[in-house]
Amino acid sequence: MNTSASITNSAGDVVPVIDISEFMSGSPEGIERVAREIAHACEHTGFFQIVGHGVDLDFIQSVYDVSREFFDLPEEEKALVSQPSPDQVRGWSAVGKEGLSYSLGEAAPGDLKEKMDMGPPNAPDEPYYSMDVAGPHFAPNVWPAHPERFQELWTEYFLTMSELSRQLMRMFAVGLDLPIDYFEDKIDKHISMFRVLNYPDQVEEPLPGQLRAGAHSDYGSLTIVRQESRPGGLQVMNKAGEWVDVPSIPGGLVVNIGDLMAEWTNDRWVSTVHRVVNPPRDLAHDSRRISLVLFHQPNYDAMIECLPSCLPADGVAKYEPISSGDHLYNKFTKQTSMGTAS
Repeated sequence: MNTSASITNSAGDVVPVIDISEFMSGSPEGIERVAREIAHACEHTGFFQIVGHGVDLDFIQSVYDVSREFFDLPEEEKALVSQPSPDQVRGWSAVGKEGLSYSLGEAAPGDLKEKMDMGPPNAPDEPYYSMDVAGPHFAPNVWPAHPERFQELWTEYFLTMSELSRQLMRMFAVGLDLPIDYFEDKIDKHISMFRVLNYPDQVEEPLPGQLRAGAHSDYGSLTIVRQESRPGGLQVMNKAGEWVDVPSIPGGLVVNIGDLMAEWTNDRWVSTVHRVVNPPRDLAHDSRRISLVLFHQPNYDAMIECLPSCLPADGVAKYEPISSGDHLYNKFTKQTSMGTAS
C-alpha cells in the first residue's frame, strides 16, 4: 500500500513525506516506487521526509535525552571536550563559534547554537585511515566523561544512521537509473559526521542578521535530521525565493541532499539553501530546540564527477571532478573560521 503523503503550505510548496518501508523490505515494485518518489523530490526541492525507516523511535529518544544531559552541563565541563582545531569535526563548540552563512560567502554574526560532533568511530589500524591524504577525516573522537552511556549511544546512532544513509544511496541509485549498488564502493569508508545542535532559549534579542543557523546548503551526499516541534525551526528556500517551514512529523526524519549530490547529478538534483530561524520574541524564553543530524559524506578519495545517467547530450559536465575529502575540507573550514580561512 502506498502510504506516502505530502504537506503543502499556503504558497503551494510541497515537502513530500515518503514511506520507504517497501524499499527496505526488498519488493521489486516497492524499490521502484520509493526510488521514483525520492528522485522526484530531489529534482524539485532537494528535501523530503521519511517514515517507515525502521529505526526504533525509543532509541532515537534515548540519544536525544543523553545529548540534552550533555548540553545541560556547566560550560567549563563541556569545554574539556572542545573542538581540537578548525579542520577537525570533533568535540564541542560554544554558542556563536560557527557561522554557516560563511560557507556561501555571506557575513553574519555567529549562529545562536552550540554543537557537539563525532566522526567515524573505531577506524581500523590501516594506512588508508592514517596516511597524509586522509587528513583529519578519521581523527579520534573526543568524548565527555559525563553523562553515562554518551559514547555508547552516540556510536550506535552514528552506525544506525550510516546504514540508513547507505539504503538511501541505494534508493538514489535506482532513482538515477543506475545499478542499485552503484554507490557502494564510494561510501564503504565514508567520512560522515554526527552532530547534535542545541539551540538555547533566546533570553536576549539576537543581533541584526543573527539566526540560530544562517542560510547554507549542506556539503555532502545527504543529511538526515531528527527535529523537534519547537518555536524557531527549519526553513527551506523555494524556487520563488520564499522561506518555507519544514514541519515536524511524528516518527519522521528529514532528509536533504547536499552540494556533492547536486554536482554528481550535474544539477539534475538540487541542493537547497536552508536555515534555522529565531523564535518569535513572545515565545523566545521557552524555545529550546535540539536536533540530531547525520551528515553523510562519501569516502575521502571518491571522485565526484558527473554520473553517466546525468551527462548532457554534448558530453560536457558543469563541474570539474573533485574528491569528496577536498570538497568537505574547503567548505567546513570556511564556516568554522568565520570566513577568515584562505
